[in-house]
Parts: sequence; C-alpha cells; structure tokens
Amino acid sequence: MDADRPTGRLVLAGTPIGNVGDATSRLVALLETADVVAAEDTRRLHRLASALEVTVAGRILSYHEHNEVARTPELLDAVRTGATVALVTDAGMPSVSDPGYRLVRGCVDAGLPVTVVPGPSAVLTALAVSGLPCDRFAFEGFAPRRPGERTRTFTALAGDARTLVFFESPHRTAATLAAMAGAFGGDRRAAVCRELTKTYEEVVRGTLDELAAWADGTEVRGEVCLVVEGSTRPPEPPATADLVARVQELTAGGERLKDAVRVVAGKHDVPNRELYEAVLAQRKAT
Repeated sequence: MDADRPTGRLVLAGTPIGNVGDATSRLVALLETADVVAAEDTRRLHRLASALEVTVAGRILSYHEHNEVARTPELLDAVRTGATVALVTDAGMPSVSDPGYRLVRGCVDAGLPVTVVPGPSAVLTALAVSGLPCDRFAFEGFAPRRPGERTRTFTALAGDARTLVFFESPHRTAATLAAMAGAFGGDRRAAVCRELTKTYEEVVRGTLDELAAWADGTEVRGEVCLVVEGSTRPPEPPATADLVARVQELTAGGERLKDAVRVVAGKHDVPNRELYEAVLAQRKAT
C-alpha cells in the first residue's frame, strides 16, 4: 500500500437489540462523525438516530444481503481513500447472522484497518439469561427451514457438549423445539428468550419437551433466541473402520505406520496395539 495515500477505516458498530437506552456514547459519536454510514435498513437507521437525537452528517448507504456483493467494492474504495465507514445492522453486531463478513474480509485482504464499537449482542444476552452453562458455547444461527435439513442438523449436533444458541422466527419456534426434542432428547434443558431488552421481554425455561408443548399452545411473538444445554452423555467411540481410515490417510501422506497409529489411538483413547492390528488386518483383506 502506498504510504503517501490516506487510509480510512471500517468501524463495525453494535446497535441496540431492543432498548435504545443500550446505545453507547461511542456509537453516538460515530454516527455523528463517520464519513459514510452503511446500514442494513436505512429507515431503521433514521429511527435510531432520531431516538438518540443524533444528526448523521455522513453519506448514508444501504448495505444488505441483496446488494452487499455489488456495494462492497464501493465501500472498500471509500476506506482506501481515507473515509471512516461505519457499518450498522438492524440490531446487534454486524457479521453475526447479519451483513458484514464480506466487507470485513475485503478490508482484511486489502490490508485496510478494521475496528469495532462494541454493543449489545442477542447471542450473549440470551446465553447469559438462560440459566445454562456459559463457559463453552456455540452460536448456530438460524435452524434450517426444511424439516429434513433441520433434523439432520440437530442430529449432527446431538452429541455436542457445548451450550448451543440459535436464532428462530416466532412462527417456526414450535416446530423447531419439537425437532430439537426429537434429536437431543426431550429431557434436555433449554430456554426460549424472546424480545430481549424490550418491554415484553420473556424468558421461558424448561426441558425441550416442556418448551415444545408450551410453544405449541402459545402464539409466540417477537424476535426469538433458543438456548439449549449441551450433551451430558459421554461421546460414543468412533468406529474402528473410521480410525483405520484415518491412519491410512496419515500414512498415505508420508507418516510412518507406527507414528500414525500412535497419533490416532492417542486422540481417541484406544489401545495402540488394537488399532495397529486392525490396520494390518484391513491391509491383508485388501
């Protein structure tokens, strides 16, 4: 990059997820001073600015899932030529189930500065209020809409020991909870967190069976986060054939057989000799 050319920065700005009082003073200052404000919904940006009594002096551009491919080069050029570009979404942190990743990746690849004005996060808010373990968790975004895909996704996650956080639309909440109960087990603890930080905030806690029954008899409204306890069952040991295949992959890449066996056996807590003999037997059979 030419040292004589001015370089701006991209600022990812967290916005309130419900209660406008959660806006930070840094967000207010950014909206007042940024050269460009890229917003997922410009109408929501204007409402937020009005509520905060802020005048957005910079140029306002829309930046959403339908135009981010076309608009990203324009925003990169703005940063490259010295502009401070603020990126805001409808609520929460850009890039977390919202537009932003493509623009951040573009700045990183171009060596352009990226920074953050932290703010509220629906994921962390739901996790904290759920009453479930927070030491290890995974955010899984929105569950698939199609029943078959949804079932496959939950089946693959059934053994995950981490607390899982999902976004969900209100009209699919009951079906999603029922699918979770089927895949994870109806006795798995969970929480339905809706309208977080808003006037009608509600957190319903119970087992997945209980929550599925609750949602089936309730008109769920508002923005929903589902938090599900991780699996407490010990993971099932991998099949011997899978371990043998992994050893074969390592040896095909140049690893000595004994070293490959030791690595795979150690990772999966199986006896070295047992795995070694299984590999030899498989080789003889082929």
